[in-house]
Amino acid sequence: MGNAQPGGYYFAPPSHWPIVGSSALLLMAIGGVMLMNGVGGGGWIFLAGTAILVYMLFGWFGTVIRESEGGLFNKQVDMSFRWSMSWFIFSEVMFFAAFFGALYYARVYSLPWLGDADNKLLWPEFKAHWPSAGPYLPPQFSAMGAWGIPALNTFLLLSSGVTVTYAHWALRMNNRKGLILGLLATVLLGFTFLGFQVYEYVHAYADLNLKLTTGVFGSTFFMLTGFHGFHVTLGAVMLTVILIRSIKGHFTADHHFAFEAVAWYWHFVDVVWLLLFVFVYWV
Repeated sequence: MGNAQPGGYYFAPPSHWPIVGSSALLLMAIGGVMLMNGVGGGGWIFLAGTAILVYMLFGWFGTVIRESEGGLFNKQVDMSFRWSMSWFIFSEVMFFAAFFGALYYARVYSLPWLGDADNKLLWPEFKAHWPSAGPYLPPQFSAMGAWGIPALNTFLLLSSGVTVTYAHWALRMNNRKGLILGLLATVLLGFTFLGFQVYEYVHAYADLNLKLTTGVFGSTFFMLTGFHGFHVTLGAVMLTVILIRSIKGHFTADHHFAFEAVAWYWHFVDVVWLLLFVFVYWV
């Protein structure tokens, strides 16, 4: 179609990537439900969906990269990308707000109500204190302490926010070496965070008896931290793509929205983790 003209707008041709991504998410949802209910093969279905999702991300990114490097995007297209990314992050804010809302409701409203005098006849042994598995399950579990791995992961993510900001500054200064080193540090910090979170989950299941089935505390803990870990994984994959592009010489000081979009997303992940650290681990 040639280069985008100042007064024109580039329309991408039909793409198969959206249906590939939708299929991947469907497989992940089916596999995840099967896995949580102990149905055989659920783990493999979940892994297959994850692999297809990663394949879709690299494939779709590759298509957009070729279009961008081919000079098909003008300022109007760039503005569309910015608005799209802004609304996408807003939708993610609402996604996590729903889970934080569930945590707030359970702690502030449901728990005191279950422990008041009117309900002592139903659950005489229940004590309304957090963390709690609820009145139906014995509280034979331990909560994850805030000042172990969670505090270390907080330091890692905050550090990654600094390194990605440094990489952005280096890009604006046409400092290619600083850009690459900043991104490399961010990617390493992100994957290190994920490694510690996996270790934390193993420790929770094996030593603390803290599981997804451990009542309201277990479900809110793993839903919030698990979905955050999923977002960190996607962010780390996107940062890896941006790192590879930077090594190949992509981006200029005044044309690098792909970098900015991933940086926005990564800062969003950082903010969500701070809220998780305070309201899930600490308070």
